[in-house]
Amino acid sequence: MPPVSSPDLTRLLLAWGRGEQDALEKLYPLVCAELRRLAHGYMRRERPGHILETSALVNEAYLRLVESPKVRWHNRTQFFALSAQLMRRILVDFARARRSLKRGCEVSCLSLDYAPRVSAESSPDLVALDDGLNALAEVDPRKSQVVELRFFGGLSVEETAEALKVSPDTVMRDWKLAKAWLRRELSKQDANDA
Repeated sequence: MPPVSSPDLTRLLLAWGRGEQDALEKLYPLVCAELRRLAHGYMRRERPGHILETSALVNEAYLRLVESPKVRWHNRTQFFALSAQLMRRILVDFARARRSLKRGCEVSCLSLDYAPRVSAESSPDLVALDDGLNALAEVDPRKSQVVELRFFGGLSVEETAEALKVSPDTVMRDWKLAKAWLRRELSKQDANDA
């Protein structure tokens, strides 16, 4: 299937937002490949033998999107940014539940080498990265959003700029500062855990 154009996807998202059920039925096949790509990126960073599979992550994220009547869709970038955010939440919730069941046992690690590098040294686990992003959001919400969209969402600098309604230069500046901030925070967590 050829990739769906932004105007076609935006048209379907707006129709879905108006309550047109047939738009939702047409939407899933068009976005499925991109949702699978996002989910595959997440799952590739999880431990081998992870119980949650790519298809389950896609389905869970899509169900949460469909059941979210408060969202006012504007374009494909917003849709995929929210999809990435939901996938992150699902995996973090799963990791927190697993951690609470297996206190003291090995937790899954997340390699930050998948996207442009956030950390040059170690591979923090998903829960630690989520905690770091939440702390960054309290200090600077936009920088946290930049990391979420670029790292978790796989969006380009231009797509991130479009989603946040800022310039690409601002995204790059925020990205560099956020990486340094997260590197410092994750190093502190590692030192406290040792």
